[in-house]
Amino acid sequence: MVGTTGQSLMLEVQKQVSLQALNSFGFSSIADSYTEITEPSQLPLLIDYCQAHKLPWLLLGGGSNLVLSAHVPGVVALIKLQGVDITSLEPPYVRVRVAAGEPWHETVSWLLSQGYYGLENLALIPGAVGAAPVQNIGAYGVELKDRVTGVDVYDTLQGQFTRLSSAECQFNYRDSLFKSVEPGRYIITAVEFELFTNPDHLVLNYQALQKTCEVLAGSQVITPRHVFDAVCQLRRNKLPDPAMLGNAGSFFKNPWVSQAKYQILRQNFTDLVAYPDAGGYKLAAGWLIEACGWKGKHYEKVGVYAKQSLVLVNYGGGDREQIESLATQISDSVHAVFGIWLEPEPRYYP
Repeated sequence: MVGTTGQSLMLEVQKQVSLQALNSFGFSSIADSYTEITEPSQLPLLIDYCQAHKLPWLLLGGGSNLVLSAHVPGVVALIKLQGVDITSLEPPYVRVRVAAGEPWHETVSWLLSQGYYGLENLALIPGAVGAAPVQNIGAYGVELKDRVTGVDVYDTLQGQFTRLSSAECQFNYRDSLFKSVEPGRYIITAVEFELFTNPDHLVLNYQALQKTCEVLAGSQVITPRHVFDAVCQLRRNKLPDPAMLGNAGSFFKNPWVSQAKYQILRQNFTDLVAYPDAGGYKLAAGWLIEACGWKGKHYEKVGVYAKQSLVLVNYGGGDREQIESLATQISDSVHAVFGIWLEPEPRYYP
């Protein structure tokens, strides 16, 4: 236990703890102090202690969207909050509250098995449920914001637990209130989703997903289970398993450009991959990177994945400095060719 003014912090705090197994890049990283959060009531004690001693804190979920330095100061707390509750069941809708420490993919799989549909397009995304709103994760035509009704949080500024509506979370493309507007203020304890109890709400906007579902379904009607299996198949075909090859999934956001910029690019690059979005176009960052010759390239002990240029990998023994240098080189290269800056998805810490 760690003492605070007039109270005890009921946490087992360890010193000089390796975080290598707790970040999906598998970088060697040592935390000055480490603890685990198993109950929401531990959070105010933890924050009070850190604030009183002027220590930074880092909350870890699945460690899938972080690029850690070799040394992490302050206190690292692993969120291990567990539990899934049905808060409302009024067909054709069901509301489900999931604790922040539950693993994302396993949660999606379990909900599907219960006949609750709507998250199958987001299958096999690494990380914990509590990290999903921060990044507003998305895949194959579905974003987290499409399914969230509320996020339960501990407000470190006000010192109280509260719930934020989906609108209050200010979700944007791979962004949210938690990531760029007020980073560090809110600690997510649970997420509530509104899902469907009938299997008719399929999102098959992506051609590759549609075709894979058709193959899996054969002569049968495509179901959410087919979508789930197809997404898993597609992701396994192009994305490495972090347990086998360290990575943080897609490393760069797909950049948005105006219609005018798109037309100029299209004149010079006729095979440019882009999708209409918000009055302009989203460009496929992976295509831009591959067009600059980065696919499969190695840089020291890290590199660009041979099957997907959007993924940077740790071949073993790599570190933050190497990944950051590689990402900068890639971004500079894309800017030189296309006049577009790429923005990383993962967070560098500290």
